[in-house]
Amino acid sequence: MNFKALMGVLLCTITFGIAAVSADACTGIRLIAEDNGVVYGRSMEWGAFDLHSRVSVVPRGYSFKALTPDGKPGKEYTTKYGIVGLDMIGKDLLSDGMNEKGLACGMFYHPGYAVYPEYTKRNARKCISSQEVTNYILGRFASVDEVKEGMKDVEVVGVVEKAINLIIQAHWMVVDTTGKAIVIEYEKGKLMIFDAPLGVITNAPTYDWHVTNLNNFLNLSMYSVEPKKMDGLSFSPVGAGSGMIGLPGDNTPPSRFIRAVAWTQTARKTATAAETVYEVFRILDNFNLPVGPDGGEGASEQQNTDLMRSTTIWTSAWNLTDMVLNYHTQHNRRVRQIDVKKIDFETLSGRIRYGVLDDEKQQDVKDKTADLK
Repeated sequence: MNFKALMGVLLCTITFGIAAVSADACTGIRLIAEDNGVVYGRSMEWGAFDLHSRVSVVPRGYSFKALTPDGKPGKEYTTKYGIVGLDMIGKDLLSDGMNEKGLACGMFYHPGYAVYPEYTKRNARKCISSQEVTNYILGRFASVDEVKEGMKDVEVVGVVEKAINLIIQAHWMVVDTTGKAIVIEYEKGKLMIFDAPLGVITNAPTYDWHVTNLNNFLNLSMYSVEPKKMDGLSFSPVGAGSGMIGLPGDNTPPSRFIRAVAWTQTARKTATAAETVYEVFRILDNFNLPVGPDGGEGASEQQNTDLMRSTTIWTSAWNLTDMVLNYHTQHNRRVRQIDVKKIDFETLSGRIRYGVLDDEKQQDVKDKTADLK
């Protein structure tokens, strides 16, 4: 499907299925290995159409001019650090990425809760749109502590994204090579930065609400329930997994947050960041969603004609310690890698490079029949 046709499908979806746009599905996690190696990963769900994400390589010293609601020039800034990211809708808007200092950032949908500061023409030169926050963070900062301070000096405002005719309501998780994580939100026009030691994010409502909600699930355990005797009768769990009885199984953001915390807190011990990538994918693969009217963000009964095999379009695992992007997609479960250390951000010159996620939109299956002869 060409880009023009893609936008036509999207506008149709927005027109006839606007109520469904409030459905959310993206999930992000961070795991730390025994040697303190750090991996951040996330699933990207969008049920209306393929986002046609590309691998984008942004050179060091690249200049961005931010968007504003009235079209006036927003903040102009130059990247201090090179970036490898995954973009969306054919634009230089990163939904996920890592810079050459090992700082990772992901944008997550936050409908009904993200309220940005009021825009005025006087503060235009300090403004960036919500869809540009990931670009800004990865281009300008090297650590979570720098992000905490630096975000105070920029105004994030709501700008209608012309491709979907909506303001993108979002919040962000940021992770650095020490394993430190934060969640950035905008509530009633105010910047809110939460320390996120659990290393988990989903969608609405606010991050602090999700953390409070964990109090309702303190019974969850990685250990089986002990057998009990009552009036001479013995009762035992009917199988493995009894410690997780009560774990919510639906796909709402609160339930996914609980599951993500439960599974990351009980993840197997891994020696290195490279081994931790396996565990990140194992956990995130539990959040894959089908195409359908309640499949995830943007889903509705208005089906598109593009090839969609899943609402989970791609899943990433960013090895911050070894500086490697790992990912698989709805079309091909084979994990592919990009070694960020091998990219010379200094000599890329002044343009962004792009690479496709899938060389072919099909699974590369190896036929092992001959091995049985």
